[in-house]
Amino acid sequence: MTKDAFEETMMFKVDKEQEMAAQDILFNVYQALKEKGYNPINQIVGYLLSGDPAYITSYKNARNLIRRLERDELLEELVTKYLQDAE
Repeated sequence: MTKDAFEETMMFKVDKEQEMAAQDILFNVYQALKEKGYNPINQIVGYLLSGDPAYITSYKNARNLIRRLERDELLEELVTKYLQDAE
């Protein structure tokens, strides 16, 4: 790669089907954590920051669900929902 290639801005895009899957996964994981008595926000943030799936309960298959998506996909979903009215 040339030096110029490193100075270009990369475009990142997730298709709509993946966005819906990410939202569903987050809701399911949130509910499973809540039902087990954990603080779901703290646990999900811990997972997103560290990548350690131990932050997510295996109850209701939540740990396997959240690992279906890359953490950057989950972060994009969260940022998109949070800022959707900013435009």
